[in-house]
Amino acid sequence: MSSLKIAIIGGGAAGYFAAITAAEANPLANVIIYEQGKRTLTKVKISGGGRCNVTHNCFDPNELTTRYPRGGHELLGAFHRWQPQDTIHWFAARGVAIKTEPDGRMFPTTDDSQTIIDCFHQAAQATGVQLRKECGIKNIKQSQGRFIIHLSNETQNTVDKILVASGSLKASLLTRSLEALGHTITPLAPSLFAFNLSDKRTQGLSGLAVKKATVSHLLPSQAAGSSGQPKSYTQAGPILITHRGLSGPAILRLSAWQARAFQDENYHFEIKVNWLGDVSEEQVREQFNRLRNGKTEVKTKVFEQIPRRFWERLVEFVGIPDHLKWAQLTKDKEASLIQELTSGRYSVQGKTTNKDEFVTCGGVSLNEIDFKTMESRLVPGLHFAGECLDIDGITGGYNFQAAWTGGRLAGLAMVNEKK
Repeated sequence: MSSLKIAIIGGGAAGYFAAITAAEANPLANVIIYEQGKRTLTKVKISGGGRCNVTHNCFDPNELTTRYPRGGHELLGAFHRWQPQDTIHWFAARGVAIKTEPDGRMFPTTDDSQTIIDCFHQAAQATGVQLRKECGIKNIKQSQGRFIIHLSNETQNTVDKILVASGSLKASLLTRSLEALGHTITPLAPSLFAFNLSDKRTQGLSGLAVKKATVSHLLPSQAAGSSGQPKSYTQAGPILITHRGLSGPAILRLSAWQARAFQDENYHFEIKVNWLGDVSEEQVREQFNRLRNGKTEVKTKVFEQIPRRFWERLVEFVGIPDHLKWAQLTKDKEASLIQELTSGRYSVQGKTTNKDEFVTCGGVSLNEIDFKTMESRLVPGLHFAGECLDIDGITGGYNFQAAWTGGRLAGLAMVNEKK
């Protein structure tokens, strides 16, 4: 084991976590991180608005897997081996305290992603992990039970184990090498994106938020019964009105669960929004009937969670005059207002993705991976972790947790398994 050579392809979250794990587990191993870019840990840097959403305070592996549109089933066993509680303890042992916010997201108490980056750099340096920046992979070949890596600087290295933690597998020389080794690469599709729409109901209201809404993807009638469609296409949570359309947790979650469906529709699709969450039409009608006994105007805000300006916009949209009182509201206008509140339909015409925090589904097919070790079932000694796999989580620290878990299991397996 003293001569064990390990190559980590990718200097991101999963790559660093695996490299440090392997080097700590076997101090004699020669661990090298190859990063094709000039910087490492770039997503860690910008995550959570620069605070780094390390993980989520969900400590039940069964519940945790429900946060992954793709990969949840495969991650169940892995989360029993390394889950958010383990991640928190790992950082605490290295002097980094993690706090929980009301929505369950977890951040360093410094509210600064540089704290996490510094922790990784210090741990890597302390364990002798080497780093090669601006060093991409041109080709990977097997030779007598080992691997020959051809690098972009025209050099090559022979190693015993490889971890691919390169992020999303776009068309590249690395992708071609993995396919040549027999792996299936599922095509990429964007996940976690906001919806673009131009609608009178939301124009000019950028920044307004509804804290508890539900949003549904209305499938095209011809695809409603087709195979492969997720059983559920409704998500709940806050919705934020932006200058381009709609965003917020409910929108981002729907974009993740319906990533493939939205791609198939070329990001032109229809959604239905209940701005009152799980409040029914009948409950709204009962509320309106109680208001008819008073002398207030319809444009006066009724529901606490609906911002005043948005309420006034919906009232205007259905054609209710400014000074009309509840007692004067006609049944047809009442029905139109109830529909806008509980089942308003909006036509989405494109997506907006934060390029720095770009998340995709797609990557190495999961049935080709042993999730006890993150090792390829096809190529012994080849391991995978992070976004290169066809795994993605909803917003809230789940993608990083999958990276920590995969990196941990791969790091241990690479130094503990016999060649």
